[in-house]
Formats: sequence, structure tokens, C-alpha cells
Amino acid sequence: MSNVTSRTATPTPARALSVEGAQGGKPAQVPRSPSATVVDRSPNRFLLWAQSISIGRGIIHDIRRRAPYYVSDWTDAWNYRVIPAVVLIFFANVLPGIAFSLDLIETTQQYGVAEVLLSSFMAAFIFSVFGAQPLCIAGVTGPITVLNKTIYDIIERQDNPPNYLQFVGWVYLWGAILHWITAALNWCNFLRYVTLFSCDTFGFYVSWVYLQYGVQVITRQFPTPSSPPEDSQDGAFVGIILALLMVGSSYLFRTASQSPYFHRHVRRFFADYGMPLSLVAASAMAYWGRFNHANPTTLPVGKAFQPAGNREWLVRFWQLDGKWVGIAFPFGFALWVLFFFDHNVSSLMAQGSQFPLRKPPGFHYDFFILGITTFIAGLLGIPAPNGLIPQAPIHTESLLIMESTHKKLDDIETPSRSREKTPSQPHELGTALAPVHMSRFQEELEPDPTLARDGDGEARQHERPVAVVEQRVSNLAQGSLCLVLLSGPFLHVLNLIPRGVLAGLFWYMGLDALEGNGITRKLLYFLRDKSLTPKDEPLRNVRKSRILLFVAVQLAAFGATMAVTQTIAAIGFPIIIMLLVPIRTLLIPRLPFTAEELSILDGPTASPFTMESVGGIH
Repeated sequence: MSNVTSRTATPTPARALSVEGAQGGKPAQVPRSPSATVVDRSPNRFLLWAQSISIGRGIIHDIRRRAPYYVSDWTDAWNYRVIPAVVLIFFANVLPGIAFSLDLIETTQQYGVAEVLLSSFMAAFIFSVFGAQPLCIAGVTGPITVLNKTIYDIIERQDNPPNYLQFVGWVYLWGAILHWITAALNWCNFLRYVTLFSCDTFGFYVSWVYLQYGVQVITRQFPTPSSPPEDSQDGAFVGIILALLMVGSSYLFRTASQSPYFHRHVRRFFADYGMPLSLVAASAMAYWGRFNHANPTTLPVGKAFQPAGNREWLVRFWQLDGKWVGIAFPFGFALWVLFFFDHNVSSLMAQGSQFPLRKPPGFHYDFFILGITTFIAGLLGIPAPNGLIPQAPIHTESLLIMESTHKKLDDIETPSRSREKTPSQPHELGTALAPVHMSRFQEELEPDPTLARDGDGEARQHERPVAVVEQRVSNLAQGSLCLVLLSGPFLHVLNLIPRGVLAGLFWYMGLDALEGNGITRKLLYFLRDKSLTPKDEPLRNVRKSRILLFVAVQLAAFGATMAVTQTIAAIGFPIIIMLLVPIRTLLIPRLPFTAEELSILDGPTASPFTMESVGGIH
């Protein structure tokens, strides 16, 4: 017992000093675990490592940090910004989800519009009510439809193929189990290595997928040799006109919202409702005059609240033959890789550093919930939902509260100041930030999403985001509207929307995402007149050859991903996407970049406040 100290004894100054040096100058803390205080020596590295991977630690931290804000997540929704956010995200979520699934619907005959709508509602309900990051919009994406269609193409080539939905049920179950293991073992801490390099590359890929699907929606309207004799090219050409009308009118509204013209309330209205108004106007144009006689192709719909093929909603996947259960595991692994990157990157982009957020996130907990939604999707025979790009960051942007620069910062307490006072311990977060309510921003700030430009006139007031209406109602409301669409009358309205309008929506969202992408901005830098380039442009401090080298690596990764998805090997495209992180971590630093150049070319996707959920708190 001579080498064992009392459990109530305080550390000696020498020990405290050694612990401080081992922790890089941070004040020493007395461990609470009795086993860690028995022996008088510095903390054992193995013990610290074991504590860092303790099962469920990340999930518990996420719940403890987010729980104090659950009530305010509902009360803060009493804000006008929620209304345009619901309208915008509803159209930006449900219609692309249906259009993405058209190929899957027509090829497999196992899915229908009802399955897509139910998947969007389930994701919105679960993540808005139970999730830790309700700002992240989840739904049916292009990558999951590619994965499901590839699975169908592969198994249908086999002798005596299994029941498709039962096989996909096992794929989703394997994927869900991997989701739960990932969350329990805190593997979401891997997100600390995800930077703008990976997000910009993946966002660039998703943007081009939107553009590609828009073209596919148009080309599939042209008659083929096997088409019925009554089909003509007139409807396809009308679809092209409607698509261009949709893109042009949406950009016109967006340009007007950023111009010095009209009253600021009118500009705000254009920014909030320009895209939905364009969609309604372009759809109505299809039924005007000679356009109507061309009979353009519209969205296919089924019976109200009925799955495709008059099957049961419950998929009895446990009845699948044993050999196919094992074969389903590699596909489940591919699904896990896709969702791990896609959903978490969507959450990061929805909580990017450009947004002044004040409520803590929860990546481990939400990924565990994503496993639940994936499992439910397999049970119901619907496409598995996950985080959406660009809808997730668009949702957050639509909830921004702007402040004119003439206001004094001392007059209000901005979220950035709240972060400075945020303690590191989860149990202290609620007491530190609880007094900051959205009502203060509502009283002192007038929400206006318009961003002024330099040189637009002295009368224009520059604005900057000072808060986000962080709440759960907008996500729940847009998902509930998806459920409303499953009723008979609204399915009829959905059937009236021409496919050409959806193609235009794809093009608009793809071009809008490309415009704000980091790869595009770097490429456009080379086309700008140097005399008109701001002197404080950070890229001025980077050699042009290094900018091209950095972008070339990103474009190579984008090209490889896009090429693989066009082949039968599309099942492996999630692996290529996941490789973006080690490429940035291991390859890029070995290239001839200086530390200053890399800090300008790349950076963290989210602020340290957001990244606390992935290892920032110990």
C-alpha cells in the first residue's frame, strides 16, 4: 500500500506540473474515475484512448448538449422566416425526389410516387421531432436512386433472382446495423477531417447530377421506336420550352431580389417565393393554347396512399433465402459508406461557418437515427432517405435573419458573442445560452434575405446575417405537405405538373449550386479582370499554378465519380466519394503547397462551435 495514495488526496504541485506539460499547457484536471486516481502518476495513454472510444459516448454527449434547447426549438418557430422556408424547401425537396426516382420507378416497377412521398414524410417527421439537427433536410436523393437501380440491374441478371424488395430490405438492414455501430463507436469523429475540399468536390458532383437528370428528363419525353403511335415530338419540344421558362423566370426573380430596384419588401418577396412562383407559372403555361394540344408528358401518379403494384406496405424481407442474405451485405456496406459521407456532409453544409448558429449539433445521435429511418424504409419498401444537397444549406439560408450595417453591434447580443461565452461542458451550455431567445432578434431586427452588392448606390444598406431561426417546424411542415400530397385530390394536382418543368427545376438548382461552389469560384478567378479583382481577394496570395493544381485534383475526383456512376460498377461510387477525405489528408499535403496556400485554398466546413459534436468536447 506504500505506492498507493489516498483517493481523497490532492495532487502534488510536481504532478500537476507534469500533467499540464503532457496536455499542452492546459490546466490539469483531477480525474473522477477511482481507478484513474489510485496510482500517483500521469494519466495512462491507453486509458485515455479507451475512454475516447467508449460505447455511446458521442450519442450521450449529443443528447445532453441538445436537450436544453428542445422546447425553444418549437417556440422559436414563431417567426415569419419559417413560412417562406417551408414553401421553398417543399418544392425543392419533393419534386426533385420524384424526378430522381422516375428512372427507378419505370425500370423496377417496384416503386411509385407514393413510396417517394412517404419516404420524405418519414424522414422529415423523425428528424424534426427526434433529431438533434432539424435544419438538415432529409429525403430521396439521386445517389440512393442510382444505388437502388444498380442493385436491381445486378440481381436481375442472376439465375432465379430473389424478390427485389426483400433483397433491398436486407441491404437496408445491414446498412442500418452499420449505422448503429458507427454511432455507438463514435466513428462520426472522423468528420473532423472533412474540409471544404471534400464538400466542394461532392457538391460539384451533386450539381452536375442535377444538370444531368434535367437533360434525362427531357430526352425521355421524345418518342422511341417502341412508343405508341399517338406519341409525337411536339410534347417533348414543349417540355424543352417549359424547362427554359422555368430556369429563366427563376433566375429573373433571383436577380431582381439582388438588384437595387423595387422596394425592399418586394425584393424580399422575390427572394422567398420566386422559385415556387416560377414553377406554378411554367406548369400553367403547359395548358395554354397550342401548348395544351401538344400534350406534354406529366408526372406519373398512383392511387392515394397505395404502394406500387397493389402490394402490401410491409415487406417480409425475413423470408428471403439465406444465400441472398449474405450477398446483401456488400450492398449494405456500400449504402453505409454513401450515407456516412452524404448525410454528414449535408449536415455540415447546413451548419456551415457562414451561418451564425447558436444551438449545438449532434452528429453521432443523428446518424443513429438515420439507421432507424433506413431500417423502416426497408420494412415499408420505400427508398431510404438521407441528407440532401443543396436543399439542406438552402433551408438554413432561407431562415437567416439579416442586419443592416448601420446598426451598432453593442445594441444586440449576436450569436457570435454567445459562442464566446459558451462553456466547454455540456451541462453548462443550457444555462449559458438559454437567456438568448429569438424574440429579441424579432423585436430589434427586420429579417431581409437580400444581400446588397458593392456599388449599387449609397442608398443601399449592406446587410449581414446575425441569426438563424433554428427550429423544427419548417422541416416538419414541409414533410407533412408530402403526406398531404398522397391524398387523391392533391395527387391529381401533382399529375398536372409537366416533366419539362421538373427538368427546369433541376437545371436551376444545379446551376445555383454550381455558382456558389468553391471549385467554380476558383475557376472564375482566372477569368476576372485583374484590375477589377478586389485587392483583399485571398486567392491573390496563392500562385496560379497552385490554384490550378488544387482544382485539378478536385476535378479528377469528380470525373472519376461521375464516370463510375455511368457504368454497372456504379455500386462502388460511394467508395470513391469516401476517398476524398484521405486524399485531402494524405495526398494534398505532399504536393508543393505552402501552409499559407493550403489555408487559403481549403478550410473547415463548419465552425469550431459546430465541430464540438465530433470530438471537440472531452
